[in-house]
Formats: sequence, structure tokens, C-alpha cells
Amino acid sequence: MDLSTAIEIAKATHTGMVRSHNEDSIALEPEIGLAVLADGMGGYNAGEVASGIATALIANETKEAISRLDPHTVDRATGRMLATRLMAEIISRANASIYQSANSQPQYAGMGTTLVAALFCDNRVTVSHIGDSRCYRLRDQQLEQITRDHSLLQEQIDSGLLTREAARRSQNKNLVTRALGIEPEVEPEIHTYEAQEGDIYLLCSDGLNDMVEDADIELTLTSLSANLPLAAEQLVQMANDAGGRDNISVILIKIRKAFPAEEGWVSRVLSWFK
Repeated sequence: MDLSTAIEIAKATHTGMVRSHNEDSIALEPEIGLAVLADGMGGYNAGEVASGIATALIANETKEAISRLDPHTVDRATGRMLATRLMAEIISRANASIYQSANSQPQYAGMGTTLVAALFCDNRVTVSHIGDSRCYRLRDQQLEQITRDHSLLQEQIDSGLLTREAARRSQNKNLVTRALGIEPEVEPEIHTYEAQEGDIYLLCSDGLNDMVEDADIELTLTSLSANLPLAAEQLVQMANDAGGRDNISVILIKIRKAFPAEEGWVSRVLSWFK
């Protein structure tokens, strides 16, 4: 099924007002319902190499895998959607590729990247993330963060050492506890959610949410929900207006209509005998 008629996608990215180059990367495959965003880190140019490897590899391998497999089917080994196993395996290969490059080429030593990816299929969305790049969902004009940062700040909030208000003023915002390409292996956090017509999903690097309050993001998405490209550009502009201390990248995905999985011929034949 070509999902480009069921979901609308818009993106925007900017270097920001302080950084000299953009280490964020975005990859979109609307036909298969995939959006990937990575926020690179490392030495000069190395961060954008890491994020570029991550987004390109995940997009290419997911597209190839979905040409052979139905991601909505249940994985017999785990009882979960195949999409979960598929994303975990592909992200693992992206991690290995970045790690190998960082350890074989001195100019890339220490490079890594955060990651957030969304794969839509069968009226559901499978969200994978590593680090502090986020996924939000706007439903019924209410914004909700559906990923939990892998960061020192989040751990301090969870343990009660910091309030969310104090965390926003902290100087340790960029200390992530999990990233792609830093260690030989990494475990992405992957969850699947029901998607509804009218939902808007926001994938973003921390250059947005560090600069713009969630309430202002919610107001922007609610006000501009009919014009997704403008909403994406407006969010980036708001981050820059607030100081733009980091690269800013956003992907917006709007559910325009239901997208149930198409049954294969085996399933259709079996249904005749039920």
C-alpha cells in the first residue's frame, strides 16, 4: 500500500543562529510511511557524517525490507508486530556502521548521533528512538511527548533531583545516556501506538524543544494544522527567534485518513473458511 495518500509529511531544518554547520539529518519515505531524524555529535563534520549514515541506512534498508515483508504481521518469536523487530535489527546495523567508521577513521573518532524514527502501517505507528531526539503527538488539540529522553536530565527528573522547570534552565541539556555509534551495541526504545485520523506527529531534534516551550509548540501545531509545511517552518523560526543555540530539525506527519493493511492472498483465502 502506498501510504503517501493517507499521510502528509513536511520537514524543515536549519543550522540555527550559533552553529556554523548543520549536523542534523532527515530521511523521508512517504510511500512506506517512514520518517527518520538524527542529531549528530562529534568533531567538526563528524556529527553530520554519523547522522547521515543513520538516516540513509535506515531509510534504504527499511524500504528494501518492506518490499519483501509485511511489517504489520505478528512476529511469532515475540508476539509483537514485525515492524518492531525490523526496526531493531536495522538500527543495530546502523549503529555498527557508525561505530566501525568512527574506529577506523581518526577524523571520525567519537562521532555518534541521536535518533528518532516513525514507521506507519496498519493504522499504527512504531516509534524508535535513542538519545534526546523526540516524538510528540498532537491529538484533539492536545500535545503529548511520547518518547522519553535518554539523558542525564531525564534521569535526574525521574529520581526527583530536578523539576522539569529546573531542567529547562540546566546547563547539562546535551548529556545523553544513549546514542547511536558510540558503543558496539545499543538498544533502541521501540513502542507501537494506535494512529487516528487527524493526528499530527512531530519528530524533532533538541534544537527545537530546548528553545520552544511545549505549550507554544502545541499552539503552533493547532493553529497551522491545515498547512503542515508552514507549521514546520514556523517551529524552526520560533527556535531561532528564541536564540537558535543548536541545529533545529522537525518532521511533521499528519494522518489524513485510515491506512489499514492490505490482506495478502493467503489471508483472504483463509477468511473464506471462517
